[in-house]
Amino acid sequence: MRFEIMRLDDVDGTAVDSTVVDAASVNRIVQQAAYTGQRIYIRPADTTTAS
Repeated sequence: MRFEIMRLDDVDGTAVDSTVVDAASVNRIVQQAAYTGQRIYIRPADTTTAS
């Protein structure tokens, strides 16, 4: 499963940038964000494809 992780602005909470990662990487990114005090939003990545 893949997840989209968005880094949020400290002032108003809007998404600054985003990346899609595999499930194994989520824990590392969450720990890094907690260590630095960074705000993030995680959701399942859209896996549908247009045909």
